Amino acid sequence: MLIQAQYMKQMAVKNDSLVTEFVFMGLTDQPSLQLPLFFMFLLNYTATVIGNLSLMILICLNSHLHTPMYFFLFNLSFVDFCYSFVCTPKMLMGFVSEKNIISYTGCMTQLFFFGFFVNSECYVLTAMAYDRYVAICKPLMYAILMSPRMCFLLMFGSYLMGFASAMAHTGCMIRLSFCDSNTINHYMCEIFPLLQLSCSSIYANELVSSLIACIVVIVSGLVILTSYISILLNIVHMSSATGWSKAMGTCGSHIVTVSLFYGSGLLTYVKPASAESVDQGKFFSVLYTLVVPMLNPLIYSLRNKDVKLAAKRTVMRIRSWCVFSSL
Repeated sequence: MLIQAQYMKQMAVKNDSLVTEFVFMGLTDQPSLQLPLFFMFLLNYTATVIGNLSLMILICLNSHLHTPMYFFLFNLSFVDFCYSFVCTPKMLMGFVSEKNIISYTGCMTQLFFFGFFVNSECYVLTAMAYDRYVAICKPLMYAILMSPRMCFLLMFGSYLMGFASAMAHTGCMIRLSFCDSNTINHYMCEIFPLLQLSCSSIYANELVSSLIACIVVIVSGLVILTSYISILLNIVHMSSATGWSKAMGTCGSHIVTVSLFYGSGLLTYVKPASAESVDQGKFFSVLYTLVVPMLNPLIYSLRNKDVKLAAKRTVMRIRSWCVFSSL
């Protein structure tokens, strides 16, 4: 009984020292910028939700968009749509509240879904690159290689890899102890700002982060790079200018999306460790967490004739329905 009492006392002391909530420093500590940033990111959030939701609805309602290319685009919009709910609402609340607080459970939940959607988007973009490779380099085999079953397996694998990565990151984070400091130098529960607050060994976390990053670079980066090298070589050997223009047209949007997503990710994480780099990292993370999900629907719709046609047909259906309803 005495041993049990001592053990319970030690556990009580330990639990009292554990952090139960975190405080976000946010993007800036200047009061004059809080309100302008709130309205700017509220506009960004609204555009992201409406843009991605509209693109998903267009793809669902128009049968001529029921192809592998638009199946992958639907999933990209779905990931971006869900992605926008992970950190943006909490960040918006931080601009108008006196103290930007998140509970420990809420922080770990945000970390999990952040990791899930970021990693899933990497693999969805990879599947889209493979789809473009097959369409341009192996057009006669396209229907076989990109069958509905294969498309489903590619998306299932993308979400499974995203889930496994998120579980690994969150599982390693939960085992850490946070003793005194609870102020996160960020606007969301991100891996590296959280690791800086831990009072226990973070070796396993750094090892897991490096391993997952290597897997993403090797699997995703290699497939995308190989696909576009093959596409480029195929385009060079095309004698028809029309074929060259069509090939570039089908790949242009994806190249822009990949460049923005991976470029902003590299600028966020591949940098020297310093006080200035932390603030720079927060700025660049805004690009791939807030700006890229907003731009993706625009990138894939502005120069896409199929999407424009689908939008016109959908508007005509809505008008016809409104006229019919008023009769």
